[in-house]
Amino acid sequence: MEKHRGFPGRLAGTDFQFTIRRDNKDGATPLSERTRYPDRRPPDRRADAGFMQALYDQFGEEPFVRGNLDAGRLSWLFGREVIPAEDPFDPASYDALLRLDMKVACVSFPELRER
Repeated sequence: MEKHRGFPGRLAGTDFQFTIRRDNKDGATPLSERTRYPDRRPPDRRADAGFMQALYDQFGEEPFVRGNLDAGRLSWLFGREVIPAEDPFDPASYDALLRLDMKVACVSFPELRER
């Protein structure tokens, strides 16, 4: 499992996890598309926005390996802002390639910005 050095482990000041420390001996948790309802709690929306900003800051529009990125947090963005970058795609692999769909990301997260 590739560890993304410099990627924040969690949203600052919260317990919202962005990365995992070690791989699961039973295999990676499969990524799945989770529905984000408009009435989600503000802290959850801030965690999504913070994770999306961290992905953009770390990888930009280039494909990246899933590695130690948290499956739960990725699943909130998967299928919309984060899409597979390879075909066939294995949602249960730490080596799966992903990429950001910036058109969708900028609509979903208008505060997303370059640093």
